[in-house]
Amino acid sequence: MKLLHKLMLAIAFAVLAPGAYAQSYPNKPIRLVCPFPPGGAVDIASRAVAHELSQLLGQPVTVDNRPGAGGNIGADIVAKSPADGYTLLMTTSGIMAINPALYSKIPFDTLKDFTPISMVVSLNNVLVVNPSVPAQSVKDIIALAKAQPGKLTYASSGNGTSIHLSGELFKSMTGVDMLHIPYKGSAPAVTDLLGGQVNMMFDNIPSSLPHIKAGKLRALAVTGSKRSQLLPDVPTIAEAGVPGYDSYVWFGVVAPAGTPPEIVAKLNAALTKTAATATFHDRLTAQGYDVLSSTPEQMGASIRGEIAKWGKIVKASGAKVD
Repeated sequence: MKLLHKLMLAIAFAVLAPGAYAQSYPNKPIRLVCPFPPGGAVDIASRAVAHELSQLLGQPVTVDNRPGAGGNIGADIVAKSPADGYTLLMTTSGIMAINPALYSKIPFDTLKDFTPISMVVSLNNVLVVNPSVPAQSVKDIIALAKAQPGKLTYASSGNGTSIHLSGELFKSMTGVDMLHIPYKGSAPAVTDLLGGQVNMMFDNIPSSLPHIKAGKLRALAVTGSKRSQLLPDVPTIAEAGVPGYDSYVWFGVVAPAGTPPEIVAKLNAALTKTAATATFHDRLTAQGYDVLSSTPEQMGASIRGEIAKWGKIVKASGAKVD
């Protein structure tokens, strides 16, 4: 009887322990891994999220920058961390959906090794041209490209980036032939665009915005499904003549696979409150972000959809990183 009693207690503890553990979560600091360098778009969003989560969860949330390999290094750290809710990843649609097709070897599976929690923000790109280019609209660019196949050049921050693949999606949907010129980062690409060494670029809005306002670059359209609050008079590419075109990058929070559902729910609730916080919303929208929130299921569905979409575009572009 004593043995049976102990066995029943052990079973009861095993059943109740995860729930009890989740109820006490968090009881120590949380690490939010940012897989890109300090000062960039993902880092800015990570620090804003960490600040709000610290307030809402009652524990410090610290940002740990682990850049490299297009975000794969930081993502791999989180994929191999304990599934206890104390190590999280600020991921991107690029890491989750583009990198698996772009990199010949990737140390994790974006669908199997992570638990989605919530999307946080998205960023549009903007199609900008050097003022010397005789194009005032997207239709003008398409006409120019068709009149001179392979002559128009578009810069990017590197093979496989959202800036590059926004251009590849444009090419595939319009049937035009344009020459891709990859750079080691957005800054040198914009420098050559300003100097007229390249004709155009599908750049991140925060990067090109000062040059658009100064008249040094001409904005023709934004790449997302809706107009940017910072460029309200600039149409989307879909509005400007390419129906169905939609290219943007989103950032969101994931945890290692196997994280208890109760912890995922608690983090999702906190991130939903974060998105509704006026200071968070105003801070990020002023810098060109669109604030988002989602259920874990919605984020998972988005990841699967993006993998299907961008896998084809990466393959068609021929881009590959060893």
